[in-house]
Amino acid sequence: MPIRSPELNAQRREQIMAACLALYGKKSFREIAMRDIAEATTFSRPSIYNYFETKEEIFLALSQREYEQWTADLNEIVQQNEALDIAGFADAAAKTVERRILLLKLLSMNMYDMEENSRAERLTEFKTVYGASMDALSNGLKKFFPDMTETQRGDFLMCFMAFMYGIYPYAFVTDKQNEAMKNAGMSFQPLTVYEMTYNMIVRLLSSNKAE
Repeated sequence: MPIRSPELNAQRREQIMAACLALYGKKSFREIAMRDIAEATTFSRPSIYNYFETKEEIFLALSQREYEQWTADLNEIVQQNEALDIAGFADAAAKTVERRILLLKLLSMNMYDMEENSRAERLTEFKTVYGASMDALSNGLKKFFPDMTETQRGDFLMCFMAFMYGIYPYAFVTDKQNEAMKNAGMSFQPLTVYEMTYNMIVRLLSSNKAE
């Protein structure tokens, strides 16, 4: 890659990510190719490879940015509140999750492919940011629920971070899926991202309290 200023590199990466995000609103992950992203930007396809080797790396960068913003929201909860009970923490945390719809969609539908088809150094950068989100959530547990043991916090994090992978498909059910469930005689009660997240946090924290 030609030597450019960090500011210019960051700006061009953002332009490529913005083009990819716009396409993701119209096409599925698998339908989007690097040539489509190039056509949506002012860059040639070879130029894009100077910044991202695969489309999965672009999507991974979008996920990384989502986690950075989520971490900032979680840190804000800790900084702006002296104390929160279970309901208060669940409410505050659930509101941060419902602002991360893109992250939930990528987690549910495309995360494996993104990680598998990204360079090791890019994946390490992503995992570092992901880890910061877990630390921010853990810090909230430490501050507001000091009686929780390290093991209980670990169990909460494991369950909740895994739970996030399944939120999107339950909150955003398509007409086709609704019709199929109706034909199959299934009873389905739709819940919002906030409702599912709030209920899960309350259940996890109440379970730990009961122990």
